[in-house]
Amino acid sequence: MLRRILLSVADHKRVENALRTPAAARAVVQRFVAGETAAQAVAMGSALATGGLGVTYNFLGEYQSDPERIERSCDAFVGFARLLEDRGLGGPQSELSLKLSALGQLHGPDGPARALDRARRICTAALAAGVLVTLDMEDHTTTDSTLEIARELRRDFPLTGVAVQAALRRSPADCADLRAAGARVRLVKGAYREPDSVALRSRADVDRAYVRCLRTLFEGDARPLVATHDPRLIEIGSELARRHGRSPQGFEYQMLFGVRSAEQRRLAAAGHSVRVYLPFGPDWYGYFARRLAERPANTLFFLRALARPV
Repeated sequence: MLRRILLSVADHKRVENALRTPAAARAVVQRFVAGETAAQAVAMGSALATGGLGVTYNFLGEYQSDPERIERSCDAFVGFARLLEDRGLGGPQSELSLKLSALGQLHGPDGPARALDRARRICTAALAAGVLVTLDMEDHTTTDSTLEIARELRRDFPLTGVAVQAALRRSPADCADLRAAGARVRLVKGAYREPDSVALRSRADVDRAYVRCLRTLFEGDARPLVATHDPRLIEIGSELARRHGRSPQGFEYQMLFGVRSAEQRRLAAAGHSVRVYLPFGPDWYGYFARRLAERPANTLFFLRALARPV
């Protein structure tokens, strides 16, 4: 019931307009989103880079079906890669995170092929700027398509990364394949509410699966991108790196903008590679509402993060 309510709110323009104005909404946006414009994202990214942190830029907007909006999304990423270079933020400290559903992956039978073509255009612009690209993972119905697109992109852009959700039952096998390919892998717990047939439910089971996947990645040639705020998993990541002879630069921690910022700075000061996932764009309302609807437990996560000091 809560999920249905949140999903209806996500698509309700009157509610959106109301929530864009109160001080409480502004506080949430200022804490977790860099702003609505590319200029605001660059300004925040520059401040994070000055503090020794890498940045993953996520231009908000997903599940696009309108052809014009899909093309605008692609053009926005291409233009943003060039903007990063112009502002002195080119290089591997900057990364673009692509949701393929924003590039038309789900738009008709030829959606995956067209999304691949658009992702190639973005990767070409990113390569020219020295900027990394990682494909986000969405709900389980897109997993095969996303992994295949990642494989195709790595032929011409070997540093293209891909996210894997530890909660999916298939993920240990996917991590083994990606390890063999020497890929950059952003390992997340998983934000989507999936059927029991394809995903683990309990927190303990998901945590165990995360550690299993992380161990698999560290055992091979993959570059693990340890995307978690969980202190236990952060410590396990450091221990696995030590066991497998990885230097602090041989893997990477990733966290959301506005969540455990002090811990991000602490890890960076200790010599670790740390990257902040920085969302921006006018679709911030939809981003939050969908995250809460997909897994209502996310509500508590964001409320706790909002209550903590930065």
